[in-house]
Amino acid sequence: MDRRRSAAQDGPSDYDLRSGRYTREQPPSQVRSRILTGWAYAPATYILIGISCAVYLAMVLNGVSWWDPTAEQILHWGANRGVNEIYQGQWWRLVTATFVHVGIIHIGTNMWCLWNLGLLGEPLLGPVGIFAVYILTGVAGNLLSTAVNPNIVGAGASGAVFGIAGILILLLNSPHLPFPRAELRRLRRSVIYFAAINLVIGASTLMYSGGIKIDNMAHLGGFLSGMAMGVPLAPILGTGREPYFKRQKIVFTVVALFLLLFANWMIHFRRA
Repeated sequence: MDRRRSAAQDGPSDYDLRSGRYTREQPPSQVRSRILTGWAYAPATYILIGISCAVYLAMVLNGVSWWDPTAEQILHWGANRGVNEIYQGQWWRLVTATFVHVGIIHIGTNMWCLWNLGLLGEPLLGPVGIFAVYILTGVAGNLLSTAVNPNIVGAGASGAVFGIAGILILLLNSPHLPFPRAELRRLRRSVIYFAAINLVIGASTLMYSGGIKIDNMAHLGGFLSGMAMGVPLAPILGTGREPYFKRQKIVFTVVALFLLLFANWMIHFRRA
């Protein structure tokens, strides 16, 4: 993602989610550098990456192939396969599958994307917000994958990564963000290009009978659920800390209830 900006660009002020105040002590170029780097400004992103890396390391240390683990191996560590696991009540796999990866390349690319999008999104969503978006969109992606392809084994953070991309496309279009509009448009285009290119790459794998298969339904489910959460949040981002976080809680609660209802419908539909 393109993070460059001209040193000559200037803007009004920075909106700090932590204090709920606008500040003018730093120009936008310094603010961009400050909010996009460092543990202090993206703790949830680093925690999410750390969990996935810890799971992968534990898998390898316990004899799982670091390059090409089997379906049985990743299922043992929490991957998702709807017909045999989810439909038999192991719902926790919808969450744990987002932290399980299929080899070094899989986790490397997913963590790189999560790092880039998380550092951009966490200052806008807050640590709790980015964590909630990761879990909810990851679950949404796994649910859609289970509904469409109940026999495949699914794992990885990519559904949640697409979810973060989806919500960022809406949030970066908020009229209240105190940054130059040209900068926000450029960042938004970068996120859109990321989502579009990766969706095309995923769709292209459907043309081949062998090799790596990308779970396009997980990507689509994560992306659409992320955009759905962005619709009610974007209009008030930057208008004040209390109303924004209050609406966040409502949105996340509604999405969680919808996912529960969708999962319940899946069970009854399959048994019918």
